[in-house]
Amino acid sequence: MHLYLVAFAALAMTGAALMGIAGIVTGWVPPWLRPRVFRPKLWGYGSVVGAVGMSLYLFIGPFRGPDLGMAPFAMTGMALFIAGLVLQIASRSPGRADAPERR
Repeated sequence: MHLYLVAFAALAMTGAALMGIAGIVTGWVPPWLRPRVFRPKLWGYGSVVGAVGMSLYLFIGPFRGPDLGMAPFAMTGMALFIAGLVLQIASRSPGRADAPERR
């Protein structure tokens, strides 16, 4: 059963990272998020950072076993995941309207 959980987690995090890369490169956002996301590239960066953070947390933390020596690395992964969520939340607000135009 452990192998199935690891495979599912790897597949889910790979899918999240691929959607993030598609958001960065092409501006594509999944259809269920399109009405709410104003900045697709920022959403893509948030998705990639979140996927890397969750992967780091899962594969160094719970899936590895009870090893307290790796706990700081696992918590770093959780912090990266939260940073990715913050980026995704920021992508739902429009950019500054009063920003000066660059020439």
